[in-house]
Formats: sequence, structure tokens, C-alpha cells
Amino acid sequence: MNQWSGRYALCLAGLTIVLTLMSIATGDTMGPRIVDQKEFSIIGIEARTNNVKEMTGDGVIPKQWEKFIKEGILQKISNKADPTIFVVYTDYASNRNGDYTYVIGAKVSDVSTVPPGMVVEKVPKGRYAVLTSAKGQVQKIVPEAWRQIWSLEDKLQLGGPRAYKTDFEVYDQRSQNPQDSQVDLYIGIK
Repeated sequence: MNQWSGRYALCLAGLTIVLTLMSIATGDTMGPRIVDQKEFSIIGIEARTNNVKEMTGDGVIPKQWEKFIKEGILQKISNKADPTIFVVYTDYASNRNGDYTYVIGAKVSDVSTVPPGMVVEKVPKGRYAVLTSAKGQVQKIVPEAWRQIWSLEDKLQLGGPRAYKTDFEVYDQRSQNPQDSQVDLYIGIK
């Protein structure tokens, strides 16, 4: 490598680092990546809600999380594929302004044993736009990620129109500390 190409490579590396740091500092993240997701099932607890209700401070979602934790729901689910917690949004009445079913549980390898008070929810195979939240307090980063999704949807930048059939969140090892979590959000697209 000659002296010029070495300096050029260093400049490019430096520029890449600066651009990365700028995007982190301004909160800009790459757009969603598109994946073809295989079908899977979860077992968990469900509730019906909508985004208007959730924004009032008296939403169902925090109560479902409290129940999930207090009652040890995760430990009661048989045949878990792994310790990851899944949240599934399904049975949309219309779009993001309508009612939907919210299910919190775990991916399972067998749905033959469903504990009392729980349901089986199938996540259909299909195309999903995947966004990763920022890191931080889970009760802040997840709503912020959904606002980003709605903004991308409004700007037609999700990678396709939303299907409004099934969306889901993945709470894996990065989410073990609720004060310093990161979550993947999968948005069903047509």
C-alpha cells in the first residue's frame, strides 16, 4: 500500500466513525430491515386495548406486564423455545387507531399444554419490517419506537404498507434490566 492509499483509507475510516457518532448523537438510526419470518406460536395472557386508551395513563399494557411478572406467567408456560418474552399485537379492528389484542408470553415448541387463563397465539409467516429500539428504560423506549414506526409508516418508509394482521416485540437478553433495555419490533408488511 502506498502512502496516498494509506492516508485515503484512514480518512475513510475516520469519516465512517464520525458519521456513525453523529447518527448516534442525533438519534438517527438506519431504516428498518426487512425479513421473511417463519410461523411460530406463543402462549401467554391476552387483553383487548387501543392506542388511545394506552396514552391515557390508565392503559391495559402496564397492567398486563404487572400481572405477567407478579403471577410468574413465564415460568408457568410449558415447552418454551427459550427464555425470550414475546409481545404480539393481533386482531386489529382497523389500523393503529382501532382496537387490537395484546398478548404477552413466550414462544413455544408445542401448543398442546396451555395453562388455565392463557391463550395460544400464532404469528403467521410473512414479511416484517424490523426496528431495534434505542437503549434505556423499557417504559420509555418501546413507546418511542412505536412513534418512530408510525412516522415511518406515514412517510411510506417501512418497506411496504402495514398489513395490520400481526406485529410483535422481542424481549431477549438485552431486555433483562428494565432500566437499560433494547427491544426488537417486528411490523407485518404487505
